[in-house]
Amino acid sequence: MLAQEIIRAKRDGQALNAAQIQNFVDGLTHNTWSEGQVAALGMAVFLKGMGRDEAVLLTRAMMNSGRVMRWPDMPGPVLDKHSSGGVGDKVSLMLAPMVAACGGYVPMIAGRGLGHTGGTVDKLEAIPGYTTTPDPAKFDQIVRSLGCAIIGQTADLAPADKRFYATRDVTATVESVPLITASILSKKLAAGLEGLAMDIKCGNGAFASTPEFAQELAESIVAVAGGAGLKTRALITDMNQILGTDVGNALEIVETIRYLKGEVREPRLHEVTLALCAEMLVLGGLAADTAAARVKLQAALDSGAAAEKFAKMVVALGGPADLLERHAAYLPVAPVVKPVPAPRDGVVTTMATRDLGVAIVELGGGRRKAGDAIDMRVGFSDVKPIGTRVAAGEPLALIHAADEAAAERAIASYLAAVSLGEADVAATPLVMATIG
Repeated sequence: MLAQEIIRAKRDGQALNAAQIQNFVDGLTHNTWSEGQVAALGMAVFLKGMGRDEAVLLTRAMMNSGRVMRWPDMPGPVLDKHSSGGVGDKVSLMLAPMVAACGGYVPMIAGRGLGHTGGTVDKLEAIPGYTTTPDPAKFDQIVRSLGCAIIGQTADLAPADKRFYATRDVTATVESVPLITASILSKKLAAGLEGLAMDIKCGNGAFASTPEFAQELAESIVAVAGGAGLKTRALITDMNQILGTDVGNALEIVETIRYLKGEVREPRLHEVTLALCAEMLVLGGLAADTAAARVKLQAALDSGAAAEKFAKMVVALGGPADLLERHAAYLPVAPVVKPVPAPRDGVVTTMATRDLGVAIVELGGGRRKAGDAIDMRVGFSDVKPIGTRVAAGEPLALIHAADEAAAERAIASYLAAVSLGEADVAATPLVMATIG
């Protein structure tokens, strides 16, 4: 079967069959398709689309291009969550131990920061000693014994997707709903899951900037996952402002610890975390409905069981045993901390959230290019959410920077990204829609 004939078929708008899709995935895995051919098929799909059956075939073929995890004799349901990415989105860090404390098993294989969005793996690597690359046997043992482990993506899971995504990234074909769907689900299916909660972020800080695109992506993921045998629910959640109070790798670990210990639970962050966890418990048969699931989850927080799961996970993956009690002794701290003074009295009315994510990258908290080192110390803390009334000079946030010059640049970027008005702002729903 010739690669150019498969490309021609999709270029002309035809649906690809199982043999054609398998040939393409084999070509990705074994390098029998050239970069030009991979790019050409990616562009043909971008322009002509893919039906649901095709997307299921592509997802399954990429899933089977590498190791597929199995969890025999697991005493509870194997569950996970995936987010399409946002600014200040640290939900995974709380969610995995919360679900584990309620009887679920969460083998979470997380990603690094991408563009203006932060990565769960980068955040965990702010913890001294924490390894995000354990061998498969250790990962299996930790998940079985503790109920959760959060690690980084491994080269042997869905390797076809890794090569395809790298080509799409440099050929302007990332924003294809069927290809995004297959990319996400091939890795999740390879992790051997029984249930998946998807968090589709929507707004000016999200990949899906419009409700229409978010709805299309959510429906595609739920339908294709179902076609591939994975029970999935998707929530579309608001990303028109920073989630939580802190952004930046070490800062988000601190916020996670304070959340789990019950010291501070920012309402929007708490709501989206509970909503996603509740869907996971229902998918796994651990609660009859989301209302019952929320009661169970709140009890796991209030009893300290979720915090204990997080602490044990950190130790099992090489981190300090007393991180929750003495995080200030372990997590790196920026040498310069400066307030962003409100230029006048008013109400925070809007945030250009993507711009704030870019400002974190410019501080050194993200990567300008692959392989860049990250400054774990930098970011924003004490972020005032939309709807907060402030007086002139009152801090809108605190900047954590490596030096004075970087702090001043970040202050200017923050002020340019946040608008103040006179009238109070009505609260917008955090969960905008549920699909599945």
